[in-house]
Amino acid sequence: MSDKHYFPSTSANSLVPRALRALVSANDHLTLDFAERVVANAFHDDSKVSIISGGGSGHEPAWSGYVGDGLLSAVACGDIFASPSAKQILAAIRMAPSKKGIILLITNYTGDRLHFGLAAERAKAEGLVENIAILHATDDVSIGRSKNSHMGRRGLPGHVFTMKIIGAAAAEGYSFEQCLALGQAVNAHTVTIASALDHCHVPGRAQQSSVSDDVVVIGAGIHNEPGQLHISPAPPVEELIERCLKLLCDESDAERAFVKFEGDDEIGLLVNNYGGLSVLELHALADEIQIQLGSRWNIKPRRTLFGAFETSLNAPGFSISLCNLTAAARQSKEPVATLIRQFDSTTTAVSWPNTIRPSPTQQRITLDHLDAQANGHTADSPSIKFDSKLLESAIRTSCERAIAAEPRLTQWDMVMGDGDCGEAVLGLAESILQRVDKGCTESGDVLEVIHSILQDVDDMGGTLGAIFGVLLSAFSTSLRKNASESKISPSSAEFYATALESAVTSLKSHTGARIGDRTVMDVLLPFEEEFSRTNDLPSAVKVAAKRAEETRYLKAKFGRATYVGEASTQELPDPGAWAFYEIVAGLAHGLGFVAK
Repeated sequence: MSDKHYFPSTSANSLVPRALRALVSANDHLTLDFAERVVANAFHDDSKVSIISGGGSGHEPAWSGYVGDGLLSAVACGDIFASPSAKQILAAIRMAPSKKGIILLITNYTGDRLHFGLAAERAKAEGLVENIAILHATDDVSIGRSKNSHMGRRGLPGHVFTMKIIGAAAAEGYSFEQCLALGQAVNAHTVTIASALDHCHVPGRAQQSSVSDDVVVIGAGIHNEPGQLHISPAPPVEELIERCLKLLCDESDAERAFVKFEGDDEIGLLVNNYGGLSVLELHALADEIQIQLGSRWNIKPRRTLFGAFETSLNAPGFSISLCNLTAAARQSKEPVATLIRQFDSTTTAVSWPNTIRPSPTQQRITLDHLDAQANGHTADSPSIKFDSKLLESAIRTSCERAIAAEPRLTQWDMVMGDGDCGEAVLGLAESILQRVDKGCTESGDVLEVIHSILQDVDDMGGTLGAIFGVLLSAFSTSLRKNASESKISPSSAEFYATALESAVTSLKSHTGARIGDRTVMDVLLPFEEEFSRTNDLPSAVKVAAKRAEETRYLKAKFGRATYVGEASTQELPDPGAWAFYEIVAGLAHGLGFVAK
């Protein structure tokens, strides 16, 4: 692993925006929101479905290199190996509007699911788009069926098949529903396995793990994950490829036979460089892969791609992806010739092979600078009035309880996680209190207050911040719908309980965490169920208190806490779950329902 970089650790954070600025400066078809690190197609046609993607940086050319006609409309780029924030993703949505709808193509990691999910909810809440859907790329086969029931399979470089085909379909004028169905079909029939000789070296990180010289990894991810299988001594390349292809193609493997391949199927092959292999070595690997595909599996790819399509900085490794275009065509009810044509179609995206430049006669779309701090356009909303003094009391008391709980939350998270939960909750509560002090509750307009608070939630970061953001955004949408369509009185508990029930349904579509997983959901879900059942806030708070206490005895199944040994739990409550309890208890106290 090479650990030398031209940019020292002190300037590592500047790598992403500078790299994007250079990319855009060299390609006239691109435009950049520098503050939000969003790259968009300057010639985007809003009469076509928008395909938006993104993720952590360090995987270049994914995803900024794939923006252009016939491919991606815009991308949001996070820090190195970190999901972009919902604010960044919303900026991408605003830069690539569509009258037909928007598809967010993501690689099914927890942070991406939550932040893109939050952005989708915010886009709907603000009236930016009517049709919006998240398409999860799930092509990894390294983790078998029995071990991925919570999150599903990871997204690995095979998602470029999905990206290219639905990008072309959108350019051809396909409807939102047609593009989504086509993308789901291609993803369902794509599989990927990866191998690496070592981890990459992340600029700015002093201590980093490495793989021993005599070891080769199978099942390597794109974020320095340890991989599913470490083989020592490293086998000959022929044996390594044989083992990798068996994981992709063996129909008798009940854990990993996700895609079937018949002799006459039209297959796409991608051999992807993780960033640290020479072109010479990668092509030699591709040759061995093609030889064994033909001799052992009777697979002769109709289309092949070799190169760096989705990297892991400078990791010395590669991935193999197979896409059964025939099966995808069958599922989507399209001729396979159509999928091949869409895969072959031209694009202005600079990092796709055989690209073309935009015609100089095309009229360039000019985009006004998007204020990074603005929440953007909001749809006309009904007014939901509440007693302004009670509203202020509820929010203030909730924040004060959260602030008082910070030392315990931090202490618990130092044992179970990375120690940032308490600080994140403290920062959010203090920011909201500043808004209250400036009079954000004086209007008594509930939707206006939620809209204001969401600006602070956007900046919270972390998994808990994303969950709060998705919940509040969906809650706002549900309240607006209730006010417009429901006959329930806005002054009743039932009005808010039904909105919360709908919001939680939306939240559950963006995370696999459920009751028993030792997360905030262990309190949030029972709280919502009790509130919806009884329309009684004090009763729901009592349930939240009980469930928060019971998280002491649960084993973590999500997040960094899953890597902590059982002996380290010390029967401590889950910090995020407890924080949610403190927040809702404070709301109830401030409304006068529960005595302090």
